[in-house]
Amino acid sequence: MSSSDVPRVAKRCKQRLGRLWRAGRSEITPGLRRGLTTTPIGGGNHEPANRARRRRLIAAVAFSSGLVACGFRLRGTQQLPFETVFIAAANNSPLGIELARSIRAGTSTRPVTDRAAAQAVVEIISEARSRDVLSVNAQGRVREYQLRLRTAFRVHDDKGREFIAPTALAVSRDLAVSEAQILARESEETQLYADMQIDLVQQMLRRLSSLKL
Repeated sequence: MSSSDVPRVAKRCKQRLGRLWRAGRSEITPGLRRGLTTTPIGGGNHEPANRARRRRLIAAVAFSSGLVACGFRLRGTQQLPFETVFIAAANNSPLGIELARSIRAGTSTRPVTDRAAAQAVVEIISEARSRDVLSVNAQGRVREYQLRLRTAFRVHDDKGREFIAPTALAVSRDLAVSEAQILARESEETQLYADMQIDLVQQMLRRLSSLKL
């Protein structure tokens, strides 16, 4: 991961780890709770120590899950079958920007700006966002939306050889609506689109890494 990506990923991780911590405290199973409770040896009240151990375990699980969910990858953990790649996308394409960042941070492949010098070209044909009503309340007001992010891409060598034919990908997330928390909803919607963007990029990278040239 490059140093320029650290602030962006750290901010996203801080938000996610907070949610994972809260979820982890409420979703830990009864069996795991029993396993985390030790019987005092030789008498004495060991409950404070047990509670501390439980908190540390929950925090560790949430932290490790959060790192994966936030997109942390060690450099070179995915190997692409080419050394250089050109990403053919609109200048303001969020998906193209995220794809370039992920390739730099998680592979040994180098995104280049010279199309002719690239061994492969990842062409983002289209990308689109949509928001559909999922449910309404008794007054006819929206209670939940379904957010969608779609893209289509292809991979070739710009010389007539096609590695991946045009492929469509789509992901979706549900967004609950609260009239009392409009700003929070807008912030969550932005975060959900960012999550979906990362999801699509990871799907693209998996297809790229499975290529046999």
